[in-house]
Amino acid sequence: MSYLMIFIAAIFVNNIVLSQFLGICPFLGVSKKISTALGMGFAVMFVMTLSSIATYIIYHGLLLPNDLVFMTTVVFILVIAALVQMVEIIMKKVAPPLYQALGIFLPLITTNCAVLGIAILSIQKELNLLQSVCYNLANATGFTLAIVIFAGIRERLAQTRLPKAVQGTPIALITAGLLSMAFMGFAGIGN
Repeated sequence: MSYLMIFIAAIFVNNIVLSQFLGICPFLGVSKKISTALGMGFAVMFVMTLSSIATYIIYHGLLLPNDLVFMTTVVFILVIAALVQMVEIIMKKVAPPLYQALGIFLPLITTNCAVLGIAILSIQKELNLLQSVCYNLANATGFTLAIVIFAGIRERLAQTRLPKAVQGTPIALITAGLLSMAFMGFAGIGN
């Protein structure tokens, strides 16, 4: 499979949030402002890309040769948690306002099922290291694209008069569903 196909498929056709429904918690929780969504997207992109390298090396260098494959999930969670801690420390020093804006959602990248899910999917798809990095980066880009588009829509909706019954969470969920349906339209392009 070509790297371009991996990238396009992961961003548009199989978008991690809008088609595979992984990473919904930060998608809904951090998408009220574009700036916050962009910060979360870049943090996830950084963690997901580095975790692809670390998990590939650990899986193929330690777990597989020593017949410890059953430890994959636990080891991957520990690797992701360490990377998130690193991102949190760097962000606290470099971008304190963004660190404050992300709040509790930054440490929750550790338990973001999107990050863990893509790390496991990379192994299950038997991708080589370069394909794995490309796949993880593309999925992180798709996550960022989805959360930023959703944040932009939510910012516009916040300025719109809506019936009281759909204000807040209901309109956010309706919008997320419509955005998901729009992205699922990309799946029909190649068929």
